[in-house]
Amino acid sequence: MSGDLSIRPYQPADAAALSALYEASVRTLGARDYSAAQIDAWASLTPTADALDGRMQDGRTRLVAVMDNIAGFIDVEPDGHIDLLYVSPEAAGLGVARLLLETAEALAPLSGADRLYAEASETARPVFERRGYSVIARRDFEVAGVPIHNWAVEKPL
Repeated sequence: MSGDLSIRPYQPADAAALSALYEASVRTLGARDYSAAQIDAWASLTPTADALDGRMQDGRTRLVAVMDNIAGFIDVEPDGHIDLLYVSPEAAGLGVARLLLETAEALAPLSGADRLYAEASETARPVFERRGYSVIARRDFEVAGVPIHNWAVEKPL
């Protein structure tokens, strides 16, 4: 990807592209840190376009990063929980996640949040740490019977 990176609000027409981006990110970027069985289990959680669009009813903020096309997205619930943060494999390493987090951090106080927190994958953990998030705990759990883990992270605003 090339071109200028910008952030804009989600539009319902983005839903299918975000669903595809989620799965591509899990399968390509997640494969750096998780086994094939873990990736298959995680990818099984890919929300459909309709499910992604439907989640907007809970008051969350969804921001979309655009370069030549959609490069990533972030979902932040009103209490500051980062539900989703995904970057397309083609845009990995280009500052997309950093800019999405910076923008979410600037906007979160408008909804009354005094912190942002997330369950960061092994792959995303360094991105959060570079933005000043503290690792609170490792979370071990199962998806479709497959053991997997992520990290509870948070940052006061």
